[in-house]
Amino acid sequence: MIKELEISVPTSYGDITLKKWLELQKEMKNYEGDDEAITALMLYHLCGLDPKYVKGLSMDAYKEIRQELGSFIQNVQLPLQRFIKINEVEYGFEPNLSKMAYGAYADICKFNSIGIDDNWAKIMNILYRPVTKKVGEMYSIKPYTGDTDWERFLDVPMDIHFGALFFIEFTNKWK
Repeated sequence: MIKELEISVPTSYGDITLKKWLELQKEMKNYEGDDEAITALMLYHLCGLDPKYVKGLSMDAYKEIRQELGSFIQNVQLPLQRFIKINEVEYGFEPNLSKMAYGAYADICKFNSIGIDDNWAKIMNILYRPVTKKVGEMYSIKPYTGDTDWERFLDVPMDIHFGALFFIEFTNKWK
């Protein structure tokens, strides 16, 4: 019996949530150096393709999917997106990292590292807060209160996460 599969291949980091990315990264640690296993994991986590179907793909389909994923997967230097929307609420990135509230700075510094890991959604929850006032390019965000509702950032696309991380690394704020 022939089974027809529809495979949804992401074409940018905007198609991948933090939750999916973290699940992929967690499993990839177990297969370092095994390119075939890593490709199968990427097909499973990013495309939703069950591993039992990978060997049934034609060589052309397999190459095309790998090429599509490879076209963006190495580029993690994306621009900072100062404004994002989550559930119809507009969030703004901390407008001035050098003048951020001490509590926000202290809460970020308590993590062992600044990177895309299990703590990253918590860091994003500190850096992005609801916009309270916006005039042109100038804006204010809600004061930092230690809000712990960070799970909403798990569904935010990776282009936003990598943009924020690259910006932080570029500014050298917490190194």
